[in-house]
Parts: sequence; C-alpha cells; structure tokens
Amino acid sequence: MDVFSRTFLPAAAEAGVAIPTVSRHMPVFRRCVAADDTAALVARCTRADRPAQGEYLLLLTYRRLVVTHESRMLHRLRLHLNTELGHLGNVTWNPDPRLSAVELAATAVDGVRERFWIRVGHAKQVWHLDALLSHVFRPRTVRVGAGTAAGALSPAAATRDALRRETGAWESLGRSRRDLAVAF
Repeated sequence: MDVFSRTFLPAAAEAGVAIPTVSRHMPVFRRCVAADDTAALVARCTRADRPAQGEYLLLLTYRRLVVTHESRMLHRLRLHLNTELGHLGNVTWNPDPRLSAVELAATAVDGVRERFWIRVGHAKQVWHLDALLSHVFRPRTVRVGAGTAAGALSPAAATRDALRRETGAWESLGRSRRDLAVAF
C-alpha cells in the first residue's frame, strides 16, 4: 500500500465520508496525486458563493489541492480544481466555531477566487482544522546565508540575515548595529 492510500483512507474516515463516496472519488484523486504524497485533509464542502450547486469533496495534501464535484442525479464526477499549493495565491481561511465551519478561500492560477465552506461536527474540530490548515499553508522558511557547520542557522541569525537583506542597511531602521545585535 502506498503513502497516499495509507493516509487518504484514515483522513476520509475522520471526516465521516462514506465508503461508497470514497470509492467513487478515489480514481479521480489517484490521477491527480502522486503515490508518495500524504493526504492531510479530506472533507466534504460546499462552494460559499454557490451553496445550491451541491457538495464537493476536497483533498488537501502537502503538495496539492484537489476538489471534485459529484452531480446530484446521475452521480457523475467532475474535477473542479487540481493545483499545486505553490500555484495558489492569497490563501485564507476563517474559522467560525459558532457555525462549526471553516471558510477556505484561495486564488487559482487562472485568477479565479475559489471559496469553500467546510462544515465540521463540533467547535473543537474547527480549531483542529484551523491548526491543520496553518501547518499545511505555513510560509516555508528559506535558509539564509552559510549557516553553522551542521548546515542550520539559529532563528536569531536567520532573522538578522533576512533583516540585513531586506533593508539593505542596519541603520535604516533607526538603530545601531549593536542595538540590533543585542535585540536578536
């Protein structure tokens, strides 16, 4: 069993997605996601701007976002969105514990703003989903400078190097080099 199957099935079970639904959507997800990709979230959702259009199934991995739509009458599957996370822009999510839901919004490569409303069972699950989205969409830190002998920078050194690179001069912040070195 590959990594995707090992992580997709428990994520679908955690979201309460029925086995027949998982079976129908699995071939579409298999075509979109690599076998070594880890499923972080599987959730039923609706489009926030078109709630009457029906339900969607959202799959979030650490590399891709895939959303499928199933027609109500004939249960035909349609791929709605398949994109790498790096190609998404302006990704935001708004947890609402009163409604036990999270609104996830992102701008795709073609410039279309996609908004999905993910409902969960309990308010505690809203915060779990918020933490999961923060983990997946957190800004990736880039190693700056040469680093230590082990190849890693301390957080203070990385901040100083990034500050130096962004401002161009330490004095441009109105502080001396000594003050900034002490601050970090």
